[in-house]
Amino acid sequence: MNIDGIVQNPDEHVRFTAYLDQLQQVADTDEVDLVGRVLTDPDQTMAQSAVLRHLDRRATDLHTGPVYEGWAQAMAHATIGRPFLAQRLREWSLFRAFTLKLPWQPDDLLASSNWLQLKTAAGTNTEATEILAEAGRTKRIRNTARASLNPRSES
Repeated sequence: MNIDGIVQNPDEHVRFTAYLDQLQQVADTDEVDLVGRVLTDPDQTMAQSAVLRHLDRRATDLHTGPVYEGWAQAMAHATIGRPFLAQRLREWSLFRAFTLKLPWQPDDLLASSNWLQLKTAAGTNTEATEILAEAGRTKRIRNTARASLNPRSES
């Protein structure tokens, strides 16, 4: 089913699943166009949710590699006017900085979403984890960071 056929389906659950399928199969050269077309769906909550899943899946695969920056810029352009999607892309770039030990600012981490703080608290960047153990937004984030810093030996 092509994207035009998907939009015609009145059931947003069917469209959501179809969008995810199309996004998973899209060629790199057509990705920006497809993301833009998904975001024209009248149900913006559903459309942005489908694109968010796509961004997370792709960023998971790309964030440690050299093509990430170009991809993130292209996706930022495709998602203009969608603050939540733009924030997620910025946070993936921050997570990339933690992972690759690139420069980053503690204030950016502390201002980030619970999603990024929790993802980072469970990670391997000791500096970021220490900051979150002390000043993470929620008790769960602080506890996760502390557990990452002091893993119990399993006996």
